[in-house]
Amino acid sequence: MGIGPDEFRAILGRFASGVTILTARDDHQLDHGMTVSAFCSVSLVPPLILACIDHSTDMHRILPTASHFGISIMSESQEALARRFAELPTGRFDGIGYTRAESGVVLLDDALAHLECRSIDRHDAGDHTIFIGEVMWASSRNDRPLLYYRGGYAQLER
Repeated sequence: MGIGPDEFRAILGRFASGVTILTARDDHQLDHGMTVSAFCSVSLVPPLILACIDHSTDMHRILPTASHFGISIMSESQEALARRFAELPTGRFDGIGYTRAESGVVLLDDALAHLECRSIDRHDAGDHTIFIGEVMWASSRNDRPLLYYRGGYAQLER
């Protein structure tokens, strides 16, 4: 008795997750970014996080050689930005506000939180790779999160 990918996706869609944008620079120092909801903490000591990246994405080609990556945790007002980084094939950074972390990775303005991570490990897992990063620097602000639930974006009830 097995479960197909469509049914599996529908079932796991009942688990609400936060929305992040992961950024990294390639070997030519060009910026890349994508929306990621498969993100979580791994360890408090040392501070480790993970992000699961589909093998078919451009980011999967970039991350194995990137020494660092950035995570911007999206606030409820940033749905358009999350869609932009999920859907727009090029020009994702054009005309948006961001700063650079010490390592050079992009951190998006007005995010709920930022993490600058040093890439430390990766593990293949089915059609994704789990990338693990050690958090070198982080900041946060008070606001409400953007959520991903049942295949769409959602906000917490007020």
